[in-house]
Amino acid sequence: MSDNDTQVPLPDLNAADAPSIDDVGYSEDEQVSRVASDLEAVFDVPVQVSAVLGRSRMDVGALLKLGPGSVLELDRRVGEAIDIYVNNRLVARGEVVLVEDKLGVTMTEIIKAEKA
Repeated sequence: MSDNDTQVPLPDLNAADAPSIDDVGYSEDEQVSRVASDLEAVFDVPVQVSAVLGRSRMDVGALLKLGPGSVLELDRRVGEAIDIYVNNRLVARGEVVLVEDKLGVTMTEIIKAEKA
């Protein structure tokens, strides 16, 4: 999306006056399919997902001395949850997992967005 694109304001679904799905009178299966069909328009919107194992701070001189086999100490301990960001916003915490021969992340905690 470029800066010239028009931003469409989204309704606050957490507002006190927002209708509850339970109030509409649909069965649970109908509610799930209705919510899924309502969101279908955004299924193809690309997002950036990042899993941050940890962070480190160093001087440029120390950075230039790094090479193959160098160990970079991070601010996390082994086994500590990693942060999962979507479009640079913290949305979850999780654990690193090995799936066949690739690393992956499993979400263990969803971070609830704070209201502004």
